[in-house]
Amino acid sequence: MSTQTAPRTAPETGARTDEAAHLITDARGRIDDLDGRIIGLVQERMAVSAVIQRERIASGGPRVSLAREMEILNHFSDQLGKPGTTLAMTLLELCRGRI
Repeated sequence: MSTQTAPRTAPETGARTDEAAHLITDARGRIDDLDGRIIGLVQERMAVSAVIQRERIASGGPRVSLAREMEILNHFSDQLGKPGTTLAMTLLELCRGRI
């Protein structure tokens, strides 16, 4: 009869070794930092978009430029594939009509 036990799994990381748990914890910290930067960039993008919309409307133009939105959708799709299109749509939605 064997007395070996299965490696324990750290519940917070799912890792089976202390080294892996440490690497996962560090990587998660980096992801949290990146997420914070991404959120900041999205907020900055929203502010810049509001400036463009205000100026476009003040000059008698439409709030949204569909041709420009298509350029953005195509760029994200080219760089990130189909999920890029979804991401671009979310960004465009966040930035529309905030003024």
